[in-house]
Amino acid sequence: MTAIHSLLNWLAGPGLEAVLIIIGSVLLARLVAWVGSKITDRIDARATGGDALVRSEAAKHRHSLTQVLTWSAIVLIYAIAIFFVLDRLGVPVTGLVAPATVLGVGLGFGAQRIVADVLAGFFIITERQYGFGDVVAISVPGADKPAEGTVEDVTLRVTRVRSANGEVVTVPNGQIVKVVNLSRDWARAVIDVPVPANADVNHVNELLREVGRNAFGDPSLRPLLLDPPSVMGVETLGLDQVNVRLVARTLPGKQFEVGRALRARIVQAFREEGMHVPSPTSDDGRTIGLATEPAQGNVR
Repeated sequence: MTAIHSLLNWLAGPGLEAVLIIIGSVLLARLVAWVGSKITDRIDARATGGDALVRSEAAKHRHSLTQVLTWSAIVLIYAIAIFFVLDRLGVPVTGLVAPATVLGVGLGFGAQRIVADVLAGFFIITERQYGFGDVVAISVPGADKPAEGTVEDVTLRVTRVRSANGEVVTVPNGQIVKVVNLSRDWARAVIDVPVPANADVNHVNELLREVGRNAFGDPSLRPLLLDPPSVMGVETLGLDQVNVRLVARTLPGKQFEVGRALRARIVQAFREEGMHVPSPTSDDGRTIGLATEPAQGNVR
């Protein structure tokens, strides 16, 4: 009876306190996660007012920073809760300092990659290399091609990118060797238009300028263009055809949409003039479509 009485007293005292600490930490962590989600939703709502608008660099940074702070706060809450629970359970926390030091050294050697991921993530956030909503191409060692897509999540340890096919690619921050940001500040749609070698290049240039002026005046494309598309002239020469380059500065991430719209307008304009647009060929003779180069962004 004495043992049962002691157990009941312990459950009513330190045991109950430990349970309350656990429940309180879980509720507090969920509250922090909910507040962080509301803040990021408000940032996105203010930064994106429609399909033609994109997030500003400050909004991207605020979104990523909010995610990191939320994650760090949750980890801190659980860490403090563990120490309080151990204290209520009668475990001497001060006596765990020496074993924790040894364990920390062991984990330091065994978890060097995790430490490298966290440090890399810290510099990614503080240097604003990329953020939520950016279109990036991330290169990692051993990969045949970079991971390309839209950044959906940036934490201190990993970056999650959703590809054009809907696949989610998770990349440890410490493994990133190069990042090409395709949506930093502004983007550029570069279109190489193949024309027959015997065509009047001056007439083609004027035709492309007219296409650019019409596109810049179109209400559906005008919000996406920073200035009227410009004709750079003949870019490459071939035996049967030449490539004339058209360049358009666009809002971040909108270069692909603008490029598709301009190619459709170019084909229509050439047809109205009775001109044939040949299929461009690569150096090995393979036929390719109207070429659009990706916009060049910041490289990490």
